[in-house]
Amino acid sequence: MRRSSTDESTYRRSPSPEGKEPGFARGGPFRRYSSLYGRGEGGDGGGPFFGLHANPGPKAAQARYTSPKGTKYVVFYLDLSFIFLLELKRCGMARGCLQGVKYLMFAFNLLFWLGGCGILGVGIWLAATQGNFATLSSSFPSLSAANLLIVTGTLVMAIGFVGCIGAIKEHRCLLLTFFVMLLLVFLLEATVAILFFAYTDKIDRYAQRDLKKGLHLYGTPGNVGLTNAWSIIQTDFRCCGVTNYTDWFDVYNATRVPDSCCLEFSESCGLHAPGTWWKAPCYETVKMWLQENLLAVGVFGLCTALVQVLGLTFAMTMYCQVLKADTYCA
Repeated sequence: MRRSSTDESTYRRSPSPEGKEPGFARGGPFRRYSSLYGRGEGGDGGGPFFGLHANPGPKAAQARYTSPKGTKYVVFYLDLSFIFLLELKRCGMARGCLQGVKYLMFAFNLLFWLGGCGILGVGIWLAATQGNFATLSSSFPSLSAANLLIVTGTLVMAIGFVGCIGAIKEHRCLLLTFFVMLLLVFLLEATVAILFFAYTDKIDRYAQRDLKKGLHLYGTPGNVGLTNAWSIIQTDFRCCGVTNYTDWFDVYNATRVPDSCCLEFSESCGLHAPGTWWKAPCYETVKMWLQENLLAVGVFGLCTALVQVLGLTFAMTMYCQVLKADTYCA
């Protein structure tokens, strides 16, 4: 049976807009699927789909090539803004830590400086009122309590001043100078303590020999500090001489001791019988007193070392914070 022309027209394919045969590869219903399964040759986005190739129209190609560029720029700007915000946050946190360490270090060094002022004032007062107070050594006449306090107070004041200025100005050079100065003092103290405990016996013998030589300067002109120091020690500790009261016999070339050795003080009581004098040796008495108060001496030394370690920690922490702030937030 022959089909009619009307029936055949229903099955006839309509021509494409460009006058070419339509197909799967050109505007067909499977075009959107071909873009999902792969790009075509040359990267045009119309990849093969079951052996078919699709060439997009000029408008679609233009839209596909221009829109990703704008998207890339937007993503780039967003990433840059995010990184900038992170940097601002990190800089803000660094500045906050720096401010906290700055004020802590300033307060610490202010107390340090005030302590140095107090030590210096006591040393000056002793030097002005008592002369070379507590000068017991004949080999080191300048090694008096007054001079030691003056030197210690001056050094503490200088270190505290450098630390205060370095903290308030956030100056890296001053902070590093403060750290080095405090570290040298700490190492010097540690070295002296180690040598003292390592050579205790030799130091004892040398100290006793030197103190006996210093007895010959007692009461002589220009040695007021040594005379006052021996008088105070023998009166307060109730002792006489370095190792025995007979140490004074070599000084006076007679059976005589200073009046500060008497059980009951009176004028020229040192000329009386030995029964009226103190018998305890001053060196051993003072040494025993130090051993009895060793806990207080140890606590004082430990507190001093702790203060110095805190100063070193504050200085190095602030130096690193200033360095980071200058590096990342310049």
